[in-house]
Amino acid sequence: MTTTPATTASQAKPAKAAAQTNHLVAKLWNYCNVLRDNGMSTIEYVEQLSYLLFLKMVDELEHDPFETRDFSAIVPPKYNWASLVSKRGFELERHYSETLEVLGSQPRTTIGTIFAGAQNRITKPALLEKLVVELIGKEDWTVTGTDLKGDAYEGLLNKGASDTKTGAGQYFTPRALIDAMVDVCQPRPSDTITDPACGTGGFLIAAFAYLNKHHISKMPMEERRAFDTGEKIWGNELVTGTARLAAMNMLLHGIGKSDGPSLITVGDALAEKPSGKHASLVLANPPFGRKSAITVVGQDGEVEKEDVQYDRDDFTATTTNKQLNFLQHIMSLTAVNGRAAVVLPDNVLFEGGAGEKVRRKLLKEFDLHTLLRLPTGIFYAGGVKANVLFFDKKPPRADGKPHTTETWVYDFRTGQHFTLKQRPLTRAHLDDFVAVYKPGEPASARVEVKDEESGDFGRWRAFSYEELTARDKVNLDISWLKDPALEDADSDLPPEVIAEEIVRDLQSALVEFAAIATSLGGDVNVPEAEEE
Repeated sequence: MTTTPATTASQAKPAKAAAQTNHLVAKLWNYCNVLRDNGMSTIEYVEQLSYLLFLKMVDELEHDPFETRDFSAIVPPKYNWASLVSKRGFELERHYSETLEVLGSQPRTTIGTIFAGAQNRITKPALLEKLVVELIGKEDWTVTGTDLKGDAYEGLLNKGASDTKTGAGQYFTPRALIDAMVDVCQPRPSDTITDPACGTGGFLIAAFAYLNKHHISKMPMEERRAFDTGEKIWGNELVTGTARLAAMNMLLHGIGKSDGPSLITVGDALAEKPSGKHASLVLANPPFGRKSAITVVGQDGEVEKEDVQYDRDDFTATTTNKQLNFLQHIMSLTAVNGRAAVVLPDNVLFEGGAGEKVRRKLLKEFDLHTLLRLPTGIFYAGGVKANVLFFDKKPPRADGKPHTTETWVYDFRTGQHFTLKQRPLTRAHLDDFVAVYKPGEPASARVEVKDEESGDFGRWRAFSYEELTARDKVNLDISWLKDPALEDADSDLPPEVIAEEIVRDLQSALVEFAAIATSLGGDVNVPEAEEE
């Protein structure tokens, strides 16, 4: 088939953008290696890069003839980009440190979030000078396409996730998984979108990208501007340093304004119940790690002594299990007729006591319509077996019947073998899940997958409410497939992949035993193993 020039051009454009992004990431990463040799972590480097990129972008906007905003109120001329590039050596280092201190005192605008508690980590003046003058100074960041600069920054964040010494991987969800979750949830212009544990903002950026691709051209200008004010999209992050990365990441992707309200709040999302601000779409991957330092007092009135204690009368169960608390928080945070997609570890599906109470409420008062069992080897945290729960929040039924009639389970774990380097997860690996999910169609359009010859179920099957509640402790950790690689002595899996899976299974078993010990009153900490 002959390729038309139009087709060639349409194919060349994304290829060129990808090449530009890779070139920019490589350029920024090469300099990161220099700083790493001088004792700076990848995430610390990205933090410093965020400060300088912000100042450079503000400088470019100030010289844009079509830009009417006055930035001098938030970045005083004494501390702007021009003031930095005019200095060299120790004078530059001193002025840079003073600039961070001044800008760090800003109120909670986007700039306030980015510079909160900012400190100069580049202790060698020559290295700082090279970063300011040669690396940042020679790029035009505002004229560089939003996708290019945003993707380049996100590329650095992803590289930083592999820095196991800093524990940065806990803030990252594989982009392929994020994109698949967003694709099936199909964000709409009418949605209000949030992530209560947003990390570096991956879910919020992907949701906005989906809206930008499918709806932005049809949206009125006022509706578009609402995405810059925190009315339509916002997130929360516990760690100040990670919140700054999220704010900068969103800004580089065209979400929010440098002098506008911060779209990222900093604090413990579990500390208070949502007060008047609910979201019609919640996307989240709460941090892994079972035990919380804060106790929740639920409707059952039970109290467990911890360092900090607070009441959440909107919670069904009292527990120190962070994932169960986040699930309960998201159940409250989701607006009536809203929907949620949440990554949660296996213990949320099978743990008794508080776990059973939460699952019963989820099945009865919400429509838990889909559960995606995730494979191992896709997260930076070791020994994690996780799932994605997709559920809708419904108004109370007058007849008292449960909102969940059946839950569709897609087993993407059995027989799937991934590693972070040798065989990373890609979006194409999730194409089949997205296809059988049938986004935008009613659940009645879904069809179970069976083998034509044997009649055995494939990866996709439905379980009724009655079947689920009849299971011991309403255990939703359901599997029915056998891994052929475990039964085949001549498996084609490389030895290193088999070895990694054995390690992960042992780590996962330790986590599950620790959960049992804790539920019996013990206090067990399982050390996380370092990744590849």
